[in-house]
Amino acid sequence: MAAGVTRREKKEQLNVKDDEHQQKEATFIQWNYESPPCRSVAELQQCNKDELETELKQILDLQNPDTCMREAALLDFYSSVFSWAKESNFSPTQTSFSVALLQTLLENIRDKHMCMVENLGEFAKALAPACQNPMEDDSSPLLDVEDAKELTSYFKTSLFQKYNLFQFLLTTPREESLSSEAKTIEVFTYPDTPLEESVPANLYLE
Repeated sequence: MAAGVTRREKKEQLNVKDDEHQQKEATFIQWNYESPPCRSVAELQQCNKDELETELKQILDLQNPDTCMREAALLDFYSSVFSWAKESNFSPTQTSFSVALLQTLLENIRDKHMCMVENLGEFAKALAPACQNPMEDDSSPLLDVEDAKELTSYFKTSLFQKYNLFQFLLTTPREESLSSEAKTIEVFTYPDTPLEESVPANLYLE
């Protein structure tokens, strides 16, 4: 046998590399947070609205969601994702992916100042691995076609159609947003009306 690597062995090595590349591409994002003392995603799915918001305040480190518009919007958006995923019968892994996707898109707005077109591209990149078949035999992708369509529709209506609003909330300093909303109200005064309808107005004003 000739020394060195044969053509067949080279082909097998290439196939292994291709498989490893596909497996790497098929890795989808998951929501990572400090679990203790917070609950797992599966447990969060079973919480009622008040319990869920209490847990999310702790996980997201929201200090004043009752008075801060930005924190209130974040709390509402994260809790809405959980509610939507529960209504859609998403598994904990599917829910975790949905929340991680939300977190990624919001961070792209806040930290990277991405425009909507750029963030749509990032959305597509993150969604693609979740729709691919994993390496294991007889296993299905995280999201089937209908799941992916529903998730895309949700983010379209809840985030991308309100993109300018989220840009304002996440990138505008709180002091600037408050001062920009200041308005001047001019008050007009009118003469008092007569106490008695029977008294002529000209006599009353005199």
